[in-house]
Amino acid sequence: MGYKKSPPIYAKICNRSPYRQPGGENRAEIFLPNQISLCSQRNGEFLCTQLTQKTNHPRHFRHGRSLARHAFNNCISSAIAREIYDYDGELRFFADTEKFYTEVQEKILARYNKTFDWSLKAKMMGRKAIEAARVFVEESGISDSLSAEQFLVEREEMLQELFPTSELMPGADRLLRHLHAKGVPIALATGSHKRHFELKTQRHGELFALMHHVVLGDDLEVKQGKPSPDVFLAAAKRFEGGPADPSNVLVFEDAPSGVLAAKNAGMFVVMVPDPRLDKSFHDTADLVLNSLMDFNPSEWGLPPF
Repeated sequence: MGYKKSPPIYAKICNRSPYRQPGGENRAEIFLPNQISLCSQRNGEFLCTQLTQKTNHPRHFRHGRSLARHAFNNCISSAIAREIYDYDGELRFFADTEKFYTEVQEKILARYNKTFDWSLKAKMMGRKAIEAARVFVEESGISDSLSAEQFLVEREEMLQELFPTSELMPGADRLLRHLHAKGVPIALATGSHKRHFELKTQRHGELFALMHHVVLGDDLEVKQGKPSPDVFLAAAKRFEGGPADPSNVLVFEDAPSGVLAAKNAGMFVVMVPDPRLDKSFHDTADLVLNSLMDFNPSEWGLPPF
């Protein structure tokens, strides 16, 4: 139900691979689209040597793929030790609040005989409120009539009534409870400020209590909104036992700016975009899914359902 990019990037985090060699070198066989490579890491340097060209011989191809997949899965299982979920105002992972933003912003633009489309929405998604507001009034051409600050005040009044009715998205409850039960540390990183977050989650307090910690957009460490990595780096610092290595973190996102923020933080990203989002925004993510129901933890070395 989704697609994954080919694995070369994943090999870079195989620093605890079972293919450990004397002298501090780590190795893993990695299956690439046109070859099988032996990859090694020594003293921070990462090198891959091509072993075999991919052939059309089914037995050879299956055997090579099997070996490489085994090494790849073992590599990932040692690497993905933390998960961070994004939960911005316009995101759909846990509470379905995106539709509320769309509804309100359509009403505001209608007064100016303008329409709110997905090209504009994509530019706003994942950003801090004031940053998204500036994009909204400037890109829609209404900045002479409505300032970013005025837009936020007007939008806030309407959202306050809608947020408490938020419903969970398919797959969110199952995935969170599963990972928590298996001892996988989970955090939440969001551009939403405290007031909005509390409104959106007030019906789902038990589920959100499973998070190890939450970092909000008005956190003092979050100096800049996405695509700056601030919110994700702040979240990675606060896991029990000390800061998590960003390369050991898997992020779930649906906003293009959020995907970029996670990649800028040096993390892996699973994107679950709205189907109306242009597919050109999918390119940066490591994995793209239609729904959280399609996520297979074992593909990332996490405990299977």
